[in-house]
Amino acid sequence: MDAMPSPSKRLSLIPPYLFAEMSRIKAEAIARGADVIDLGIGDPDIPTPHAVIDALVRAVEKPETHRYDETPRGWWPFLEAAAQWYGREFGVALDPKTDVGQVIGTKEGLAHLAWAYADPGDVVITPNPGYTVYRVNSLMAGAEVHETPLRAEHGFLPRLEDIPTDIARRAKLFYVCYPHNPTGAVATPEFYRDAVRFCREYDILLVNDMAYSTVTYDGFTNPTALQVEGAKDVTIEFHSLSKMFNMTGWRLGFSIGNPDAVQTLQKLKSNLDSKQFPAIAEAGAWALTHLDNRETLKIYEERRNRLVDGLNALGWNVPKPKATFYIWAPVPGGMDSSTFAEEMLARTNVLVIPGVGYGAEGEGYVRMSLTLLGDVNGERFDEVVRRIQESGLIPQPAGV
Repeated sequence: MDAMPSPSKRLSLIPPYLFAEMSRIKAEAIARGADVIDLGIGDPDIPTPHAVIDALVRAVEKPETHRYDETPRGWWPFLEAAAQWYGREFGVALDPKTDVGQVIGTKEGLAHLAWAYADPGDVVITPNPGYTVYRVNSLMAGAEVHETPLRAEHGFLPRLEDIPTDIARRAKLFYVCYPHNPTGAVATPEFYRDAVRFCREYDILLVNDMAYSTVTYDGFTNPTALQVEGAKDVTIEFHSLSKMFNMTGWRLGFSIGNPDAVQTLQKLKSNLDSKQFPAIAEAGAWALTHLDNRETLKIYEERRNRLVDGLNALGWNVPKPKATFYIWAPVPGGMDSSTFAEEMLARTNVLVIPGVGYGAEGEGYVRMSLTLLGDVNGERFDEVVRRIQESGLIPQPAGV
């Protein structure tokens, strides 16, 4: 048999996908008959609301949705609904004719933005720890990646003053993500003001991944970069219907902000995809116009409280996040994050993600997700706490 041609060198830049490896370990445990509680992937477990499904059914009945969407930036009702939603949610008026672009999920849009802007010799600034898509796609596009360390003592915000001037001058893109995956940290208006000023000074496009923008608790409301005066000159944000309305498998989101950046991304995409099935975009427009996610957030908040309060009662000092559905827990007992995650699975059949999978700065932490399939009233999170208590993994503090 003739040898196959070798894959492109750029594919060697892709590390093993973290979630794929954890899925393999989980499958092995289940094959042994274990009752695995998976706190791994952040995939909403609550079904898409029936009203959105009904909107999809209505849209499917329209013959015009059964053709390619040949618009330059996306299905018009969806773009219009996205701009109006953003105005209601964050108080910023944007023009759907110029300032909004449709993406097939924010993962796709964030990845392709790097390909649309970065050339060999350019720099892309990314967070560490952070969603791996920013770094991997910047490297595959040929760019040099400069990672900004996110640490607890600085609220998991990048220190702009620590970015070398020569790096800033060569940088094309600056990826940030708030509310943050994996730490659950939130940004401040002051940080966004400083980031916008920094990007204006060095001609950098600020890329704000806001997939978790409305997943908030305790009455907290997220600030956004586009609320800063003049931010639209240097900013593009990405929003996801996946986390907002439990529409993960629908693959629908939008970019919003600087018109040139929105259009540059769409120029690349026009040669890569033919947009989402228009009926899905139509249903997404209905969701943005009519739906809120308060009932789902109540469920997440109850789970968060049960898990974090329960773990803290064991002597594990775990912060309670204001946003996202992630718990970012410091590893106790001096173990590294991978060893701790392996011990957790072996001793408790609870799967957590080692923080080092999100970058070197994630070492010393594990991520747990609140989106647990099969949980009804928080009882599975109580079971997590019970199993961990019995495992001996958490050293008991003095006096307990």
